[in-house]
Amino acid sequence: MKNSKTRKLTTVGMLCALAYVAVMVGRIPIVLFLKYDPKDVIIVIGGFLFGPLTAFAVTMIVSVVQMVTISGTGIFGCMMNIISSCSFACTAAWIYKKKRKLSGAMLGLFCGCGCQVVIMMFWNYLIAPIYMGYPREAVVELLLPAFLPFNLVKGGLNAAITMLLYKPVVTVLRRSNLIETGHDSEKVGIRTGVLLTALFMIITCVLLILSLNDVI
Repeated sequence: MKNSKTRKLTTVGMLCALAYVAVMVGRIPIVLFLKYDPKDVIIVIGGFLFGPLTAFAVTMIVSVVQMVTISGTGIFGCMMNIISSCSFACTAAWIYKKKRKLSGAMLGLFCGCGCQVVIMMFWNYLIAPIYMGYPREAVVELLLPAFLPFNLVKGGLNAAITMLLYKPVVTVLRRSNLIETGHDSEKVGIRTGVLLTALFMIITCVLLILSLNDVI
């Protein structure tokens, strides 16, 4: 039991470090000042492995560290990061916990994506004027042309990349003896349908990013 807890703490610590690195080096401009980073992919993988509470814990740790090191938006930016990541990762992890099958993982990711879009539109309206220093009227004007496509792209990329990376990451962790061999009752592999879905979503998101920046 003690060894199992030690392995879990080690794995969660590693996921926190990877998520923080993803924030530092993986930022991609989407539209205007909004940038995508893949930290939610790492957070939801932790949630799939250990449950939604782990996803919440990793989100809190990474967001706070981000706030005190590289973020310029202070406590409000930290709060927005927590709400955004939790709405995606905790939702997906909770659904997968209830249905530990490939279909449960897919359903969780799509529900997480939808939940993130809806919740962030609401919170962007409430909080963005405070930490951005914009009048609320200006933020309202940006909701549909900027915040909505940004959150759609963010959620779509998070879901698609998770589909591609979850199985390889689990395989590496098992071979490294960081998680138990029989950790998942259902082996979630990269099937042809999942692969094609993930690639279609990534291509769609890339085209949307290009169109938002008037490249195409």
